[in-house]
Amino acid sequence: MKVRRIFKICVILISLVSFLSACQQKNIFKEALTFSPDYFKDRQLQTRVFESIDEKNLLTASAAVLQDLGYTIDETDVRSGVIVCSRDRDVTVTAEVVLSVALEILSILVGNPTSVPYDKTQKVLASLVTTPVNNQKTAVRITFQYMVWDSDGNIRRREQLNEPEIYQEFFSKLSKSIFLVAHEI
Repeated sequence: MKVRRIFKICVILISLVSFLSACQQKNIFKEALTFSPDYFKDRQLQTRVFESIDEKNLLTASAAVLQDLGYTIDETDVRSGVIVCSRDRDVTVTAEVVLSVALEILSILVGNPTSVPYDKTQKVLASLVTTPVNNQKTAVRITFQYMVWDSDGNIRRREQLNEPEIYQEFFSKLSKSIFLVAHEI
């Protein structure tokens, strides 16, 4: 029994040492702990602190704002203070479709049939997290990202949205919603 336990510990230690040396060679840890130059600016844009409202009511107000903005709530966990939601939209541009069809016809005429995809669907994702700061304050952080699929169903782009207007609009509406929830209107 003791031999088996010692063997397991040795295997774990060897695996850990191998993993750490591989990570050190590739600087994975260094990269993981390095913030991008815009990290703090983005975080400031994405976060607001609200006073005198409990976390549950803050989540309720946040969900209402997101739904008013056209998002569908995909997941919520009140105990963790998390809301994940999304909205879809068609981003098909007629000129891209015409160009795609023309290029496909041209590829057939040349003898090398090729599909030329075009942007078709966009999904905007919003992830919201609340964090109690103290008994009187709660921080809300929201991030918006989008993904674009082409006509063949492949993801073409995936980016975080960092336009200040998006975050300002959300937090402005959230402030109004908190007022309504707090006064039970």
